[in-house]
Amino acid sequence: MLLCIDIGNTNITLGLYQGETLGPRWRLATDHERMPDEFGLQLLGLLNWAGVAPTAVSDAAIVSVVPPLTGRWAQVCQIYLHRDALVVDAHLHTNVRILLDEPTTVGADRIVDAVAAYRLYGGPACVVDFGTATTFDAISTEGDYLGGAIAPGIGIAADALFTRTAKLPRVEITRPPSVIGRNTVHAMQSGLLFGYVGLVEGMVTRFREVLGPKMTAIGTGGLTELIARETPVIQAVAPWLTLDGLRMIYEMNRK
Repeated sequence: MLLCIDIGNTNITLGLYQGETLGPRWRLATDHERMPDEFGLQLLGLLNWAGVAPTAVSDAAIVSVVPPLTGRWAQVCQIYLHRDALVVDAHLHTNVRILLDEPTTVGADRIVDAVAAYRLYGGPACVVDFGTATTFDAISTEGDYLGGAIAPGIGIAADALFTRTAKLPRVEITRPPSVIGRNTVHAMQSGLLFGYVGLVEGMVTRFREVLGPKMTAIGTGGLTELIARETPVIQAVAPWLTLDGLRMIYEMNRK
């Protein structure tokens, strides 16, 4: 089995693959203070809960946007799984041309998403990733990574309302009863959810004007399904797209 580990600023997502089939998967909170042994014990607990022996994990792959945690998870794989993890970087084979001014500056997770999006849905495509940031990535008809756009994530916006105002509370990001809130909590939820729906609709429309009418808009990340239920512009919902792309890149680079 292949263990894929996606280390983001807010969540760490793990998934176990048997061939091309994704089995147990988990989302953990990203904790910058946690040490390899703590992560290792957490991983062993998850595997035990899923009924998977550590010895059944034959390979591991990591994509990370949090450099201090990349090495810690590599240690976890070495110590607790006795495996050297493949870590995605600019030197790996991906079959994706990165057509940016400075190709090495793009986040590894965005390239992993581009690989999966093109292999699964073809091009042109726009990947909308609802993570710490809300990112929009453009993939050409030929599968080239063209660039994209980055906006604050919905969680950052919610935290800003709470921390930068005197009387607004912290709220759950969920659908309110109506777009017109009848109390403060519902008004905030409306602004957050439907405001981001408007952002997504506007950006996807602008990307389609550039990439062409055949562009497929693919949503991924933890809040994908919540947003996709409110708008038809997200044509494919793929919450585990990054894990799929990580598996594909591992297969391309397996010795």
